[in-house]
Amino acid sequence: MSFLACRVFKDPEVRHQLVNMEPDDLSGGDILVKVDYSSINYKDALAASGRGAIMKTFPLNAGIDLAGTVVESSNSSFKAGDAVIVNGCGLGESFDGGLSQYARVESQFVMKQPKHYSGREAMVIGTAGFTAALAIHRMEVNGQTPDKGPIVVTGASGGVGSFAINLLSKKGYDTVAVTSQSSMHDYLVDLGATEVKTLSELELSDKPMAKGVYGGLIDSIGGETLSKLMANIDLWGNIACIGLAQSPKLQATVIPLILRGVSLLGVSSTNCPMELREKLWNEFGEASPLPDFDKILSKEIQLKDISPYFDELIDNKHRGRLLVNCQ
Repeated sequence: MSFLACRVFKDPEVRHQLVNMEPDDLSGGDILVKVDYSSINYKDALAASGRGAIMKTFPLNAGIDLAGTVVESSNSSFKAGDAVIVNGCGLGESFDGGLSQYARVESQFVMKQPKHYSGREAMVIGTAGFTAALAIHRMEVNGQTPDKGPIVVTGASGGVGSFAINLLSKKGYDTVAVTSQSSMHDYLVDLGATEVKTLSELELSDKPMAKGVYGGLIDSIGGETLSKLMANIDLWGNIACIGLAQSPKLQATVIPLILRGVSLLGVSSTNCPMELREKLWNEFGEASPLPDFDKILSKEIQLKDISPYFDELIDNKHRGRLLVNCQ
């Protein structure tokens, strides 16, 4: 049974190639899944393009997300025909990932498909939507509420930012969407953004503590922007740190943390405990709102056509989510 996969090699440069594989070529695991849908996340684009050190071993199939159907299982909790999803947990980093027509995974990382949405919709959510939900969860566990003021979302037109804007709006929060692309204004307002601003329009100060005008922050770019925005978070606000598109460096003071009680929260979707991971995935459509799938989906592509989209995603040529139909 030959199948198509997007496989990443290092020889010595990192490159990806669409190849035909056999099930025995896949990395180890006790469940074989026929992958119906996957997605392209920023991390996938970095890995497959060689523009980021993501993968721990080579060669490896790319893709940190998958939704599909169990074909074979040696774990009694799963049987052939079960609809399942996997996101993070080393998929596409330490073992073969979801940008493939088949994947073999360890059952400890596999979840039954939640009932309130389809596998296709699960991959519109993917790691990007899950990360946004995890960031909001961490903030709310730590006391974030809509009455504390608007939440700033940087990198707002990307996958995580789009979901954060949409979910926060549905939960009653005012949001300030920050984007470098003026063409994204209408898209972000349609998702639920209260305001849309460029970085320059934020008028960020170099002071260690500026006027507290925002209730919190979901930041995917890091660097100078995160460092300066910390000074504008009001009393007992929370900052969810999820990315480093601008820079991994943080050059700030502790003053907002100790004088305003601001909390800096790290968000690691890859290493999220399975109990919390399953809880958040199953809350979509119940305790948490379903996102506006059609608004956030940028494009659906076939696995065979995937190659140009890695660089395009990194270069900000797409907003929202890129869905991959693997079959």
